[in-house]
Amino acid sequence: MLVTLSVAVTADGCMDDNTPNRLTVSTPEDMAEVYRLRTEHDAILVGAETLRRDNPALLLRDPDARRRRTERGLRPDLTKVTLTASGRLDPAMRFFTEGDADIYVFSPRDLPELNGVASIISAEAPLSACKIVTELEKRGIRRLFVEGGARVLEMFLAEGMADTLRLAVNPSLRVGDAGRARFAFAAPAGTPCKQERFGSMEATTWQLRPDTAATDLHYLRMAIEESRKCTPCATSYCVGAVVVAADGAVFRGYTHETSPTHHAEQEAIAKALAAGAELRGAAIYSSMEPCSKRASEPESCTRLILRHGFAHVAFALYEPDRFVCCQGALTLREAGLNVRCYPELAEEVRTVNGHLWR
Repeated sequence: MLVTLSVAVTADGCMDDNTPNRLTVSTPEDMAEVYRLRTEHDAILVGAETLRRDNPALLLRDPDARRRRTERGLRPDLTKVTLTASGRLDPAMRFFTEGDADIYVFSPRDLPELNGVASIISAEAPLSACKIVTELEKRGIRRLFVEGGARVLEMFLAEGMADTLRLAVNPSLRVGDAGRARFAFAAPAGTPCKQERFGSMEATTWQLRPDTAATDLHYLRMAIEESRKCTPCATSYCVGAVVVAADGAVFRGYTHETSPTHHAEQEAIAKALAAGAELRGAAIYSSMEPCSKRASEPESCTRLILRHGFAHVAFALYEPDRFVCCQGALTLREAGLNVRCYPELAEEVRTVNGHLWR
């Protein structure tokens, strides 16, 4: 999933003030750009505090964008997402009542008052960006637009789950002691960025994580070709894997290639180790999400990837809950790895495993 963070602040770094009324930070030109950016995403997320404070509807304003979504069989508005630890959400909020969108609420609590209004995704406290990204990705969300509040934005940044940050500053607006919800960002040296003006607003957009899609898709297609070498089995998936070592050397493997208990990731890693390849900082590409729980061997592929110090993992299909409830992607993200999923290749993986889907 690609995650974009968007925030507007005053010249003294505040997203809001402590008055009862909502503070308008953005100029009309900047808001028009934010509305345009929304059209490039599948879902929009704000925290529950923002809902209680501002009561936004978070609609997709562009009629052409709404029409294009409808033509693709989607609901006209972006999927709406929020998260709450307290559960204090009023179903009469505009977030729930306006527009035509799927709505998800992450919460550690049951929220019976939202039955029929939103889908509740159970998430243990403290809520995490890793969990949010993983669960939304499983539901088909590929591009997420995060508009706040400050704690939500900081959570995504702290967990390394943001690809892009857009920070717009209104240099003519200061709130001084009345300021609240302050937000500040210092980009690491060398972080690519672009600067633009929208009316009097000064916007800087940082590329926090590199775009690896072209490379990922290349090696994932290679992994899927490896998976076609598998002998179909009623108790396991046909999976292919590719390891790209730190020096660029490539190693391939597929399920049960050398042992009836080996997974594809094991096979590829074993070949890399036999060749003396450096795996710390390496990348692994698997046609299916790496397993997190196994009965046939003591170590899951997820733990194997972590033990050898891989930095990047990409896969095409989340493992279905057929044999176990897999938590591979979430576990890897929580450990700080860059994890990417490419559902545009998922149907090929399903076809290879047609013996299980039938």
